[in-house]
Amino acid sequence: MPRLRSDFWVSAHLRRLAVEGISAVQRRRGAAAAGAIFVKVDRLDGRADLYGPAPQALFEGEDSGGRRFVAMVTEGTPLDAEERLTKEIRFDSDLWIIEIDDREGRHLLDLAE
Repeated sequence: MPRLRSDFWVSAHLRRLAVEGISAVQRRRGAAAAGAIFVKVDRLDGRADLYGPAPQALFEGEDSGGRRFVAMVTEGTPLDAEERLTKEIRFDSDLWIIEIDDREGRHLLDLAE
């Protein structure tokens, strides 16, 4: 099964977050078809998490067409997450950023094991 386009996935994920009452915005628009997606979660207490695309090798055998994520910054500061995002943007300027404000750190992402 082909992977869902990035623009459709981001739009659907933002709607899903809204339905759950989780405040989120699309902060950066990347390549519509295949831009990498990063999700920053600001816990509103000086901590932040950052999630990025999981390496394909972690779930090669599956062909659900879905997207999996890995934690890149866990309970760091918002500055830690921003520094990592800056590095990622230098590497790939076509990436997407979703920003979530949630005290509980909810993101509704499918995480790779």
